[in-house]
Amino acid sequence: MHIISQKNVKTHIISGFLGAGKTTLLQQLLKQKPDGETWAILMNEFGQIGVDQQLLPQDSGYEVKELLGGCLCCAGQLPMQIALSRLIQEKQPDRLFIEPTGLGHPAQLLEQLTEPHWQAQINMRALVTVIDGSCLHDHDWTQQDLYQDQLKAAQIIVISHADLMTESDQIVLGQFKKDYVAYIQQWLMSEQGNILLETIDLPHQGIERKIVPLIHIQKQLRPTDDLPVIKQLPYHYVETSNGYTVAGWKFSKRWQFDFYDLLDVLCEQKDWLRIKGIFNTNQGWMTFNFNPENLNYKSGEESIDNRVEVITQNNRDWESFESEIMNCRIDSEK
Repeated sequence: MHIISQKNVKTHIISGFLGAGKTTLLQQLLKQKPDGETWAILMNEFGQIGVDQQLLPQDSGYEVKELLGGCLCCAGQLPMQIALSRLIQEKQPDRLFIEPTGLGHPAQLLEQLTEPHWQAQINMRALVTVIDGSCLHDHDWTQQDLYQDQLKAAQIIVISHADLMTESDQIVLGQFKKDYVAYIQQWLMSEQGNILLETIDLPHQGIERKIVPLIHIQKQLRPTDDLPVIKQLPYHYVETSNGYTVAGWKFSKRWQFDFYDLLDVLCEQKDWLRIKGIFNTNQGWMTFNFNPENLNYKSGEESIDNRVEVITQNNRDWESFESEIMNCRIDSEK
């Protein structure tokens, strides 16, 4: 019979895209273990052959567990729940590091580990995402949805290979800091993974997130109606973090919008910090990337949906904004 651990384990998620430098960072962090403490590492490889585990300390004071084949970030991964529970109960570590696969969605993993079931065992720390600073100029890399999802999940970004960054990389990094101002608290530059543990050993701060039907649909519900569970497009979401509000909308890719009407609506907005979107328009797929200095738009690749996101520090009339966007729709299914 297992003895249930009463230890509240400080737990770090170290995420990052493929080849970003997660394991290198983890190696450097593990070197900072105080004598007399036990640290545990739970690693996830998407394939069936694990390599990274062999790169970590194998001596006393470290407990390494590897999960192969699949992504532990995905909801309902029972093997991860079992492995983590056993690791905590049997080894009773003082600190735990979790390194999900570079193909994972850390926000889903974080959501699982902040459920009430884990709160007595886990003291969740700030989620860290590692990005390769020398690859920031590669837009085919950085514009992928998965890459951006990993950035949005993080409280702390560690920029690896900082010594190899070009001027183009620095420009993109500056743009990232504006794009993700509502999400990320710290940006840390790193060479060879050299980061002090104390700089990332911060409490996890959850994002207040609410995903609901479109506002005009909500208005049609009776006061006694519960909001329906969102399982498909379209929907509206609001996220609040660090004094910022992010409001977004996602619509079916089949919906088409009038480009010039849409451009007018976006250009006429006031009191915002960032506006980003991609739409299926009568001029083709168009991307919008607005900041107060530049209102950039251009042709884009076909997306999985229409979407728009606004970052602000002020309360806004989101119903009016949604109505203006919806009035730009021109497809036959309207």
